[in-house]
Amino acid sequence: MLDLSNPQDPRTRAAAGKISGLVGLFCNVLLFGAKLAVGILTGSVSVTADAMNNLSDAASSIVTLIGFKLAEKPADADHPYGHARYEYLSGLAVAALIVVIGVELGKTSIEKILHPTAVTFSLPLALVLVAAVIIKLGLCLLNRRLGKKIRSTALLATAADSRNDAISTAVVLIAAGLQTAFCWQLDGWMGLAVAAFILYSGTMLAKDTISPLLGETASPELQKLIVDVVTAEEKVLGYHDLMVHDYGPGQRFASIHVEMDRREDPLECHERIDILERICLEQHNVHLVIHYDPVITDDPQLQLMKQKVQQLLAVIEPAAGMHDFRMLTMEKEIRVFFDLSLPAEKMGIKARLKQQLDAGLADEPIPVQTFITFDIAM
Repeated sequence: MLDLSNPQDPRTRAAAGKISGLVGLFCNVLLFGAKLAVGILTGSVSVTADAMNNLSDAASSIVTLIGFKLAEKPADADHPYGHARYEYLSGLAVAALIVVIGVELGKTSIEKILHPTAVTFSLPLALVLVAAVIIKLGLCLLNRRLGKKIRSTALLATAADSRNDAISTAVVLIAAGLQTAFCWQLDGWMGLAVAAFILYSGTMLAKDTISPLLGETASPELQKLIVDVVTAEEKVLGYHDLMVHDYGPGQRFASIHVEMDRREDPLECHERIDILERICLEQHNVHLVIHYDPVITDDPQLQLMKQKVQQLLAVIEPAAGMHDFRMLTMEKEIRVFFDLSLPAEKMGIKARLKQQLDAGLADEPIPVQTFITFDIAM
């Protein structure tokens, strides 16, 4: 019995991938043989195209098996963050295979449209295609359940591919029946539709697997899990600069800055930070590194200046988040240092934002000079 209680455990993921791969391989080889035989006997290019789609799915199942097995390998000297990204690479290989077969089947279907031939509708043809729809829906449900349980984009993409296969097979069955009943030459067009489904599935799968390989932003759900752990600590006054690095399922590393009162005992703060890091690893399987930022909370002048900057920001750009506020009072000027986080699409307004803040602080008795570091908001 497969235990999915710890979905980020490499052994759990490998077991789920093995089940998906073996079941998919058996079913798709069976469907390929049956559809190919019926397609040749009836002269239907759309059924033959559907058979080739099952052959590509069988190859995809083999790649899935290999990918999950390699992803299970532990970290070594050359790969200190493990091999979990093999799961993404296997999905990318599957996508490439699907796209190539989709292109070839599209060419065959176009030839059938230009040079149509009769298709013989028969009971074996109908039975094979109906059985294929049922089996593909079953594979879809299996992969969707496993994919959701272990949060695997590869298995969820495989589930979507099985769903698309069920739809395309149903279309082929309808086309064969219509061509027999009304003598409509639909076989080539349906074959082209199947090829389009295959290309769509391959493209979507490629998109889902390339994105984490390039380093996509952590999901809002994962960010919230980390933030909830950190903010549960009563001595944490604020946090910023959360960054998450994904080295594959079960191999996620994160860093975050937390603000604590400078008057707190540094040794106690360090101990509490260590506890937070352990909680994040044990509960969410995220290797978290926390940077300790001591902040001044007992300087009235600094607090007044910080409050004024926050009020200006609330009017000028509410989406901006401020942190690491420091102030240096000199004989002839005051220098304030702080970081501003902005959404990626608003990074172009940095110069204008600084000008407006400087203008808003121009009425201070002593000239104020701002030193701002801009970050992309997570």
